[in-house]
Amino acid sequence: MFSFSSPQTIHFGRGQSHQAARIAKGFGDTVLLVHGANAKRAEWLVKSLHDEALLVKTISCHGEPSLPDIERALEGMQGFRPTVVIGLGGGSVIDLAKALAALIHCTGPALSYLDVVGDGSTLDAPPVPMIAMPTTAGTGAEVTKNAVISVPERGLKVSLRDPRMIPEVAIVDADLMQGAPRHVALAAGLEAVTQVIEPFLSIKSNPMTDAICRAAISVGLRVLRDVVEDDSPDGWDKMAWVSTCGGLALANAGLGAVHGFAGVIGGKTDAPHGEICGTLLPAVLESHLRKAENDTEIHDRISWVRGQIDTHFAMGRQGHGIDELRDWSRTLGLRTLGDLGLSGDDYDAVAVAAANASSMKGNPFPLTHMDLIEILSAAG
Repeated sequence: MFSFSSPQTIHFGRGQSHQAARIAKGFGDTVLLVHGANAKRAEWLVKSLHDEALLVKTISCHGEPSLPDIERALEGMQGFRPTVVIGLGGGSVIDLAKALAALIHCTGPALSYLDVVGDGSTLDAPPVPMIAMPTTAGTGAEVTKNAVISVPERGLKVSLRDPRMIPEVAIVDADLMQGAPRHVALAAGLEAVTQVIEPFLSIKSNPMTDAICRAAISVGLRVLRDVVEDDSPDGWDKMAWVSTCGGLALANAGLGAVHGFAGVIGGKTDAPHGEICGTLLPAVLESHLRKAENDTEIHDRISWVRGQIDTHFAMGRQGHGIDELRDWSRTLGLRTLGDLGLSGDDYDAVAVAAANASSMKGNPFPLTHMDLIEILSAAG
């Protein structure tokens, strides 16, 4: 028995973004558009919305959204009541858009709806309908039911979470993604791969997420080089699909230790989430392999994942793929935890905080404090 949540509609493929304004008009005449730091990249959409006679207010997202960012944005929107919210950008942009859509009509302070640092209160009003338009192939935020928010004064990243926060419409168009800088493509691609591997190994996996992940893991590993090294159009098309699969899978099966660590490390260092995931993935998989007992289902799953990595990064040489993936990522510029700002002196506190992270609940094995320290050391 299981449940499966997803947007009402996913429009996938090149050119699908051209219908965004028409779809927005179907929700009403007032649009809140959240875009990235460079407003010029959203001008085409603003023009399309104006051509449909829609009233548009824009908000720029300059980095991973924080609680103060959300509070300022909500204060600046007093009296403005959008009929639809559009998020055009990477995962941070979409998370800010989801958070604003969720909180615009709520009566309490934003803090009270956050987990860990707040009360985790249920939203006391339905979110404004939302259209998500990702410009990176990594986070899968266009199909998930939470927004990741940093709380600087606590040095943490936490979630605003509600099943109603899944966007009504996701428009996944690789035309919006191709041409990303290499370091962005690398971090996003590694995050996309991580987010189909972790739900597949999660103790909360189900037949639907298994089917999605098993198909997407192989494809993601196969096209990762093409996207990062060659900016391949076909590679981007496939990685966009893998990213959306990852969002669907994690929304319904949870994640694991990579993401259990990532929120804590991101809050402490302000390092990019995708890069943290990419540098942790090999160390976490090696931890899983040490713990998996022969002739168990989880051993079979982890062995299959390792075999896929061997195929695509070690020319099929059994047991060499994880090291090759790590080396390739480093060669292309992926930083270690130390390079990202996490020192060995931080490991103990990070391990304690990560043990209590919500993502850790899906991990296939319980991890001791020493296990967690070993993973950090291997990725450091």
